[in-house]
Amino acid sequence: MTELKPGDLLLIGAACSVQFSGDRELRLRLVSVDARPTYHGWVWLTGYVLDAKGLAVDKRELYVRRAGLRVLRAAPTRGRSVRA
Repeated sequence: MTELKPGDLLLIGAACSVQFSGDRELRLRLVSVDARPTYHGWVWLTGYVLDAKGLAVDKRELYVRRAGLRVLRAAPTRGRSVRA
């Protein structure tokens, strides 16, 4: 899996944890990934839950299986602009 970065839009569903199955699936705008060690393959994420319009409705900290995460949209990369 690619490295997660702040600003990524993630789909958190049943593949991440049974607590997010069915209508509990959510979209999360990632703020940070906790660097503390956890069980192998699991990760703590902090981010904003988005509603159907893409507006933040709640800030959450989630413990999920990394392999189950789906990146819906990667954060834009910041490149240096080059002027001639």
